[in-house]
Amino acid sequence: MTDNNDSERIDVWLWAVRFYKTRSLASDACRKGWVTVKGQRVKPARGVRIGDELSIRHQNIDKTVAVRGLLRRRVGGKAVEQYCEDRTPPEVYARAEEQRKLNATADLVRDRGAGRPTKRQRREIEEVILEAEQREAVYRKWDEGFNKKGGR
Repeated sequence: MTDNNDSERIDVWLWAVRFYKTRSLASDACRKGWVTVKGQRVKPARGVRIGDELSIRHQNIDKTVAVRGLLRRRVGGKAVEQYCEDRTPPEVYARAEEQRKLNATADLVRDRGAGRPTKRQRREIEEVILEAEQREAVYRKWDEGFNKKGGR
């Protein structure tokens, strides 16, 4: 915790609670307008206080976070919960997950002449195919059960 409980620089706090890997990335996020306090864009040197509610664009998700404690040094992942409270609605995470899945399927389409897929791309393709096969197996099992009961 800080010696004076008044405020801490917002870029330092964002770095300390592990929203950004480096302090310069946190500063850049503030400059780009990805961080707001009470709806106002902030500069990296702005002070953040306990009780402030921040809106942070992080990993393509607009997160809402409440400041519960001030930090000057980076803390471990388990200790982060003591210093910030995630108030982001679950629907936002669900929407981001759906978007991630859509982007993953878009990666399956390859341009002719694009060459061989990289190891990472191949693994992503195999993951999507496996998910589709598992989903198909569930549908088939449901359909068989439905037909046995005389549903059709």
